[in-house]
Amino acid sequence: MSAHLMEGKTIKMSTRELKFFYGKTLALKSISMGIPQKCVTALIGPSGCGKTTFLRCLNRMNDTIEGIRVEGEILLDQENIYHPEVDPVQVRRRVGMVFQKSNPFPKTLFENVAYGLRISGGYTRAQIAERVEESLKGAALWEEVSDRLQESAMSLSGGQQQRLCIARALAVEPEVILMDEPASALDPIATQKIEELIQQLKKNYTIVIVTHNMQQAARVSDYTAFFYLGELIEMNHTAKIFTNPGQKRTEDYVTGRFG
Repeated sequence: MSAHLMEGKTIKMSTRELKFFYGKTLALKSISMGIPQKCVTALIGPSGCGKTTFLRCLNRMNDTIEGIRVEGEILLDQENIYHPEVDPVQVRRRVGMVFQKSNPFPKTLFENVAYGLRISGGYTRAQIAERVEESLKGAALWEEVSDRLQESAMSLSGGQQQRLCIARALAVEPEVILMDEPASALDPIATQKIEELIQQLKKNYTIVIVTHNMQQAARVSDYTAFFYLGELIEMNHTAKIFTNPGQKRTEDYVTGRFG
């Protein structure tokens, strides 16, 4: 995406000629794009087009897979997160992840949110309690659960569990939040709450969301990137992608001709 499209926007993350291999299979083909700070960037495209693989590259979540290889650069505040001296654990603190299926731990609500703080250490009990409350408020869940913090996270509804996972991501104070189809398993009311929450969160965080739901991309994102067969076909302001895309393949996809 050319720089003039992001006038006045600070680029929080960017990729330069990013290639990703599963074994010998090239899954991402020379992806270069910028992710603007404190905006929502949606990644759309048919299943298997590389959007989740790309998302997981942004916080080195793919590192855990055998036989993968990454070429090119991913920059976070102009620093290459794949540089040999960069600690992937630190990358994941700065770039949080919320998965498609809510995955709370079989612990209390409080311990779910406190988990990352306890692992990193250095927090007093009072500081942990304060961060848990702030994170639950940030995830628009505090009012619903403030008197239930010692109950199991499994007692929550699906939509509440997903917001708990967002609170858990917020607790370690990331700068970027990645969301992989965060509402695909939820009913329309819970989905609306997640979408409203995304709009609130972008005031403080840079957000990248993978969604198969085009209406959702149109509702929540500022920028949209269309992926197809491992390539970035086009990225632009969301309104432009959906009303006047520059590429025929983008137009065919957003108008439902394929995908």
